[in-house]
Amino acid sequence: MADRNAVDSDTLPIVDSALARAVNKDRASQSSKDRSHFGAVGTRLKEFDQASASSRRASRPSSPPRTVVGIGGKAPKPDYSEAKIVAAMVGLPARGKSYLSNKLMRYLQWLEYDVKVFNVGQLRRTRARQAQQQTGAITEHNAGYFSSQNEQAMKLRESLAEESLEMLIQWLKEGGNVGIHDATNSTTMRRSKILERVEREPGIMVVFIESFCDDPAVIAANVALKVRLGDPDYANMDPEAAKRDFLNRIQEYEAVYQTMNEPHVPYVRIHNVGEQVTMCRIHGYLQSRIAFYLMNLHLKPRSIFFSRHGESVYNVEGKIGGDSSLSERGLQYANALPALIEDNIGPDTELTLTWKSLDELDAGVCDGMTYEEIEEHYPEDYANRDDDKFNYRYRGGESYRDVVTRLEPVIMELERQENVLVIGHQAILRCLYAYFHNLPQVDLPYIKIPLHTVIKLTPKAYGCDEERYALPIAAVDTHRPKPKVATAGTPLEGPISNSGRDYYGEVGVTAPATATSILPS
Repeated sequence: MADRNAVDSDTLPIVDSALARAVNKDRASQSSKDRSHFGAVGTRLKEFDQASASSRRASRPSSPPRTVVGIGGKAPKPDYSEAKIVAAMVGLPARGKSYLSNKLMRYLQWLEYDVKVFNVGQLRRTRARQAQQQTGAITEHNAGYFSSQNEQAMKLRESLAEESLEMLIQWLKEGGNVGIHDATNSTTMRRSKILERVEREPGIMVVFIESFCDDPAVIAANVALKVRLGDPDYANMDPEAAKRDFLNRIQEYEAVYQTMNEPHVPYVRIHNVGEQVTMCRIHGYLQSRIAFYLMNLHLKPRSIFFSRHGESVYNVEGKIGGDSSLSERGLQYANALPALIEDNIGPDTELTLTWKSLDELDAGVCDGMTYEEIEEHYPEDYANRDDDKFNYRYRGGESYRDVVTRLEPVIMELERQENVLVIGHQAILRCLYAYFHNLPQVDLPYIKIPLHTVIKLTPKAYGCDEERYALPIAAVDTHRPKPKVATAGTPLEGPISNSGRDYYGEVGVTAPATATSILPS
């Protein structure tokens, strides 16, 4: 009996020809689509584009709403209660230890770990200020204070390091996840003391993070930053004299410094932040996550530009979600954006243009509806989301917490990039913006990311500076202010600048920036 699935020799060429025409047609169609927008440049971002392309959905009418049993709920917070790590920094002064500490804290807090930096320098300055207030005695923290020959100062510094570590361990016992011991920890003896102390605490692990730098340009820039930012150690001192004293302090540390090479100790050794990474005895999920993040950092000057897509038809109609076309004004912005970047950022700036194709927060059954329609058809969902916008998950959709989780690979890619432009949706850019400014979750869903505006973030040693460039093309305001019933927080509707260093551990996370640039047409 003949096989029904067999193809005879006369038919085969016809089938091959038809298949070839179909493939060529698909390729031509895809090529046309690729030319219609910026394409992702990074390999990993290309993978994101391809993965998200299959999930894009066409716009659908807002009514009648789909029938779904039950209401949306809150996305559960990850249970990190068993994660307890002491991350002890190692390195000479002006080698970027505090930079790495603050970057690591920002990343892990964004992922909802409870993280705190215990900076021994801050503790030293605080104790000295307290002593001065109580007794009037002034402690000189010049280079001589840090000499290994100054036995009295050595004992004081050891005592401060131990006090800081005890505070850290107690904080972990009270519920913290990652305590960062920000100090030089520059000798094997000091590190062995830390290891022995932590090993007495069941369930608490230790990992050392060494920032080793021998790049003269980086060291010189860090020294200049230390002197320029108003370090209280050099208050009322001539800048040149302060620079000389700080260089002498570094020499005192260099005289006794021992780099990480203990084979029995878990550590990550970072050479010139991004040039080379050495790892030893890194085990477990959280240690590996920390190590992978640190591997992606670099110190090259760069800026990150955020822009929403141009105004869409759904924006004009007050609808959420969907896969809407751009409005006439939105098309004007799309056409004007390249010139804005070239004219105001600089034609010689090397810039990676990335079409941010990850989907907007999935509104589930509410996709394509206005907020008034949601309130009418799903009143419980409407009220629950207003009550806790970060955690509320649309039925059949996502919460802001879900979006943060799926954006982690994008954060890694952005840390690897130099200059990069990210074009995306409102919720996506809110999450990324909150990461770079280290903003709390309660404020994240209410960050104002206006249409037809480019936000320029410039990472600095201790934070991020911001500028905004707005094109004179009108657009609707899609920002929904925080309702009165929502959890307390601070509405964030303007640019932020938070790149100053905190020398006593008292400064808040953010401060308003002073400049917003409005560009001419």
